[in-house]
Amino acid sequence: MEKLFPIGKVTKASGLKGEVHVSPLCRYFEDYSEEPTLFLGFSNESALEMKLKKSAPAGKKRRIQFEGVQSRTEAEALVGQQVFATASDDDPISLVSPDLIGYEIMTDSGEFVGKLKEILWLPANDVYAIDKDGHEFLIPVIDEIVECVVHEHAKIIIRPVEGLMEV
Repeated sequence: MEKLFPIGKVTKASGLKGEVHVSPLCRYFEDYSEEPTLFLGFSNESALEMKLKKSAPAGKKRRIQFEGVQSRTEAEALVGQQVFATASDDDPISLVSPDLIGYEIMTDSGEFVGKLKEILWLPANDVYAIDKDGHEFLIPVIDEIVECVVHEHAKIIIRPVEGLMEV
């Protein structure tokens, strides 16, 4: 099943021909920012399909022009909107979706670990911040630990390693 995932945010208009600067919202930004079809809006429910005309690196951001956006005035109207890409539940970006906030974290043996409070974007990898009775655990979002996401039951199954959940 394909879903929309926020990958970037339009931060400013650039030039006179309708280009915008887009800042990354996740580490997968570069993987999706050159897709021929992206979506643009203030939320994934209101996002509209946009065809990519051109995309180029601009430091950590990207300079993007969408088809049909031809002036600075039209580009300025896009500032503040998010850029979304489509991905399936099996894509790595689905492990860092904001939709997961509030999911229960369970071990592969069925033990309740806590609830997902926040997803942190750190240099080495993404990290789940998990709350259990006022204690916070940080769990790296890596294949060796995160086994799967069960959306039907709002659960994330992990394989804990020694020392991972010690206070």
